[in-house]
Amino acid sequence: MNELVTLIVKKTGLPKETAEQVVKIVIQFLKDKLPDTFDALVDKVLVAGSDGKLDVADAMNLLGGFFAASQKK
Repeated sequence: MNELVTLIVKKTGLPKETAEQVVKIVIQFLKDKLPDTFDALVDKVLVAGSDGKLDVADAMNLLGGFFAASQKK
């Protein structure tokens, strides 16, 4: 999340506090719109302070989530 906040501040000139609020809003928006199975992946990429990279297990979970979501339609 900090990397994204820094990028927003750099590209827009917004204050850090405003950029943090924007990122939190976007994260919640993604969680609300995506199936619940993606919440952990959103956290891993945007929140957890990881390097933001997905490993093979993450990719498999992502594909499984897409498959499950497509079956619900």
